[in-house]
Amino acid sequence: MLKLVEFRIDRRSGIAAYQQIVQQTKQALRLGVLMPGDRLPTAKEVAETCAVNPNTTLKAYRELEREGLVEPRPGLGTFIRRSLARPQAGADSPLRGELEAWMTRAREAGLEREDVTALVTSVLEERYGENTATAGTTLSPETRYQ
Repeated sequence: MLKLVEFRIDRRSGIAAYQQIVQQTKQALRLGVLMPGDRLPTAKEVAETCAVNPNTTLKAYRELEREGLVEPRPGLGTFIRRSLARPQAGADSPLRGELEAWMTRAREAGLEREDVTALVTSVLEERYGENTATAGTTLSPETRYQ
């Protein structure tokens, strides 16, 4: 069973499309959506689904390769080399459940996506001391199987 990730490019984000592909791939690796051995979509497939130039995808994949996360296999595609997943961040972790409950309460309180993003970014910056301006880029949770 081959798992293919579908990237979502937000042209209004101000973040280059190749960087969005890198970020979404890393997010999928952290969440365990992608695991070692999984094949990434080809540049042609990404071009068709996201309306980006194939070179954009190739640039993203080269960056991921430099970071040791993927490896190209000539004639076969680009494959995940290592995971970034931690059990504490998995889809079935208690922390995720708590976050989902918080998100539900935030929505019920009338907060919009931008409000939640601002709150989360603010707390991330306070707790982790990093620039999280690109934290809003996400991977579609949908995967398709072929």
